[in-house]
Amino acid sequence: MITPILLCGGSGTRLWPLSRKSYPKQFAAILGEETLFQASARRLAGPEYAAPVVVTASDFRFIVTEQLHDIGIDPGAILIEPEGRNTAPAILAAALQVASSDPDGLMLVAPSDHVVPDADAFRAAVDTGAEPAQNGQLVTFGIAPTHPETGYGYLELADIPQGCAPVPLTRFVEKPDMERATAMVADGRHLWNGGIFLFRACDIIAAFEAHAPALMAPVRAAFEMAEPDLGFLRLAPEPWAKTEEISIDYAVMERASNLSVVPFDAGWSDLGGWDAVWRETGPDANGVATSTGATAIDCHDTLLRSEVETLELVGIGLDNIVAVAMPDAVLVADKSRAQDVKNAVVALKEKQALQATTFPKDHRPWGWFESLVIGQRFQVKRIHVHPGAALSLQSHHHRSEHWIVVEGTAQVTIDEEVKLVSENESVYIPLGAKHRMENPGKVPMVLIEVQTGSYLGEDDIIRYEDVYARG
Repeated sequence: MITPILLCGGSGTRLWPLSRKSYPKQFAAILGEETLFQASARRLAGPEYAAPVVVTASDFRFIVTEQLHDIGIDPGAILIEPEGRNTAPAILAAALQVASSDPDGLMLVAPSDHVVPDADAFRAAVDTGAEPAQNGQLVTFGIAPTHPETGYGYLELADIPQGCAPVPLTRFVEKPDMERATAMVADGRHLWNGGIFLFRACDIIAAFEAHAPALMAPVRAAFEMAEPDLGFLRLAPEPWAKTEEISIDYAVMERASNLSVVPFDAGWSDLGGWDAVWRETGPDANGVATSTGATAIDCHDTLLRSEVETLELVGIGLDNIVAVAMPDAVLVADKSRAQDVKNAVVALKEKQALQATTFPKDHRPWGWFESLVIGQRFQVKRIHVHPGAALSLQSHHHRSEHWIVVEGTAQVTIDEEVKLVSENESVYIPLGAKHRMENPGKVPMVLIEVQTGSYLGEDDIIRYEDVYARG
């Protein structure tokens, strides 16, 4: 049995505005109906795979469980990082988790935001890597390059690969310039570094002890002092804060000698920019890729995406352009500058624009909400509550609320009164009243909330009871 380790953090700045710090790209359905995270979890499920271990941030923990539930996968464990410290501490914590039940257990480490169209071919490559991994090798998977790419690191092999047979690794190569990338692709001994690894838990722990001993004590302490919380395992924040922020490549892989590479040539992308999305979307004969709600007229080599049901995006005479429309932000860029999109996030942060990091839909454990209209003393929201879910019992110091149910039925608590509110019915929540909304039904409940008051921020909440144990 192989335990998948799904790394599920990141800030997603290169696919802004669809991907943001509050809702990075792995949770978005960029290609098809499933999200990248769901596709990754499904790809690593089956008779040979144990339940996955997910390493993620506190803000994403309920999104992770919801998306896994929607595809029928139960996680083996969900480790909550107190803060992101890059891949090395996360992988070491996951290894300690696997080793706690089976030190010789194989673990397959994979980012959760990659695209692998041929899941069967990928699982076959994993099977190929299992034997050397069981014999103590640290196995990584090298992606056969389809073009010179300056946005990826490379793996230099000892020999030109023959099929998918494992090959010894000579060295890791940093992201090259175009001239060097072109030469490496041509020589046949370089593969893209996909950041995917297979090894026994005991072997990677031994590698950390040999090559990154400074990480061992704080990560082990964070794991041993971790506290269960609603089915999650929260790594202890104090020792975790002492861990170095470092990647697995720098911490271990570039220093280890027991490395093997399994070549993989059945298609892969990390969707590291909108140019990669354009490629994976499948442009037509004119090089144009469009989403539903987007129309291209006399365009070439262009990506047009509208992420808003009621917004039609039209491009006329565009050449080599990326245009992405969201409810609160629009990106227009030369496709050749796709890697510079992260600079837009930096610029927006400097001007303190919410769009830099905050997604239009605010996802919560009970569902989500989005702001429709914001005025000086009022705000209108659409709130979606999952079947059987409930918001906290709460009150507000500075605002009152009107709730209008537009789908399903709400069970509403106002101080001592509890009543059902059906579609086309409304209820008023006075300022200061203790209140709660619940969805007692088997279908989603949607309501429109109108807030009025002197302050409308999300921090004007006093919680009295909360099934999700939030502060």
